[in-house]
Amino acid sequence: MEKKIIIWVVSLSLVAVALAILLPGGRKADSDPKLPWDIEITEQQVRVFGLTLDQSRLQSARDTFQDHGKLNIFVSDEGVPALEAYFERVFLSGLRADIILTLKTDPSLLAQMMERGSRISRTSDTIHKIALSTEDQMLAADLPIELINYVPAANLDEALILRLFGEPADKIVETETGIAQWVYPGKGLSIGLNPEGKELLQYMPLNQVDALIQQIERNNREFEAAQANP
Repeated sequence: MEKKIIIWVVSLSLVAVALAILLPGGRKADSDPKLPWDIEITEQQVRVFGLTLDQSRLQSARDTFQDHGKLNIFVSDEGVPALEAYFERVFLSGLRADIILTLKTDPSLLAQMMERGSRISRTSDTIHKIALSTEDQMLAADLPIELINYVPAANLDEALILRLFGEPADKIVETETGIAQWVYPGKGLSIGLNPEGKELLQYMPLNQVDALIQQIERNNREFEAAQANP
């Protein structure tokens, strides 16, 4: 049975206020809006921006964003790889954002892509980047989207987030960074409020929300233990 957790029915005045804050350069929303607060849950699957997590393919996102994006594999020092597609300065319904997709890949396929990749570089103290081969660039177009990370161009304050997304089920502050994660388990959404940078909206399958919360709590414990025992 179809159940839509959120297709917000807000007043025209609220929508006008939100868009006035978020729309850069006087751009107008399109006739088929794809807005970050329009989240649909159908049979436990998350759909946003016209894309269904774990179903829609990278090519669908390219068509929606009207951009090819940049594909790379990122590998942590722990050896955990992730295949990501980065779309810079995307305009959806007049709202500008950077969007990063994590693609769902079989571990064996991901390992093969890493072997065929080139131009290995370090992006931080803990992350390495591997550029995909031409063959794998083409192959990735048919991979499903697992996660969507949305970084709006405009800063979002707490009051606006509450109006558009509602009250979160959990608010967890990352001890090391000071980022407050507002978690909406029923929507597959976490909003990171960064006091020193941009907000980050993370859309994920519903069954991954608990793992996110557990990871944040584990990181906090480890950081606090390290501070107590330098």
